Amino acid sequence: MINKNWDIALKDEVKKDYFKKLGIFVKNEYKTKRCFPAYADIFNAFRYTDYDEVKVVILGQDPYHGDKEAHGLSFSVHDSVPRPPSLQNILKELEDDLGIKRQGNDLTDWSKQGVFLLNSIMSVIKDRPLSHKDKGWEIFTDAVISKLNEREKPVIFVLWGSYARSKKNLITNRRHLILEAVHPSPLSAYRGFFGSKPFSKINNFLEKNNIEKINW
Repeated sequence: MINKNWDIALKDEVKKDYFKKLGIFVKNEYKTKRCFPAYADIFNAFRYTDYDEVKVVILGQDPYHGDKEAHGLSFSVHDSVPRPPSLQNILKELEDDLGIKRQGNDLTDWSKQGVFLLNSIMSVIKDRPLSHKDKGWEIFTDAVISKLNEREKPVIFVLWGSYARSKKNLITNRRHLILEAVHPSPLSAYRGFFGSKPFSKINNFLEKNNIEKINW
């Protein structure tokens, strides 16, 4: 379905009735409406970061809903479109934290290093945020988080904003690290996102656990 070890980890989940119904719903939505990301890109986060390669989870809510923005990775957009405000603030914090100034908006290179960019809801209708809420995606992605929680190898869960932080109860394994902050959107970034230094904290934790650091 997605990637070898994800297929093994999720083999029972994808057989459940809710997931089959979700698949039918999503196919029909894509046939009858303009939806994002592109159908072929929905599972990109899983394709780029296999189950046993996940070092960091950055959890978003649902995809960007504008033209040519979403491509299956939370907070990431194609380089051909303007940088969304939340991503602008994430990359501002990266520069303030580690002195790294990224040129592009596409975070695929993070994914290929083990940063799992997961949206809790994995599809959306054009210009209608949260339009695919409560259709089954949240059940699936909660199961994904639970599977990662089962891992022996430590994972860093980055929970920005109240929605992402509501998933904290799924992370019970003390081996893992949870980093929490307000959402990086312009509405809240100045209330604790800026100055939270998540990128250096992530790399320090990876280094302590003898895991290769992320080249942000």
